[in-house]
Amino acid sequence: MPTSDADRDVLERFDAAVAGFQRTLGAVGADMWSAPTPCTEWDVRALTNHVCGEQRWLAALVGGQSMAQVGSSLDGDLLGDDPVATYARAAADARAVLEALPSLSVTVELSGGPTSVQRYCDEVGADTLIHTWDLARAVGADERLPADLLGVAATVVEPWLKPEGIPGVLAARIDVPDDADAQTRLLAALGRRA
Repeated sequence: MPTSDADRDVLERFDAAVAGFQRTLGAVGADMWSAPTPCTEWDVRALTNHVCGEQRWLAALVGGQSMAQVGSSLDGDLLGDDPVATYARAAADARAVLEALPSLSVTVELSGGPTSVQRYCDEVGADTLIHTWDLARAVGADERLPADLLGVAATVVEPWLKPEGIPGVLAARIDVPDDADAQTRLLAALGRRA
């Protein structure tokens, strides 16, 4: 079990991001799974599948598998007949793997190279946080994100951002007033209009 203050902070942020997405999933009605999201390539089900897949990847890689070993096993639909329960199980599995580590400072091999589990958790947490807003926007749920997670998410995503966006991944940055709040600024940097 990770015991350092830094590890506990990372796990607290991770848990908060996961819980926020799970709460928002509770607002998805039976007829909303095909609703469009701000991620124009994904409907609600595809977006949920992506976030669930992130949890499964984390559990697999932190649990000791290599990217090659995971291969294409997490491609396609992971949600089955009960997307909400499937996401909850995937998140619980990921958390159990993290809890089993002596420290989150160990590294895992990601597509970008060796990465500390602390950093990997913050990356998955930031992705989950942003997609919580996407999901909330798609289904008409509360779009407010936890203020204490926004700064870490902004720091995590900053290296990925380009003013013109990333074709097929991120829309171009949206200009916002200098006095815009942290959530509006983060979303605008990711091509989303709060």
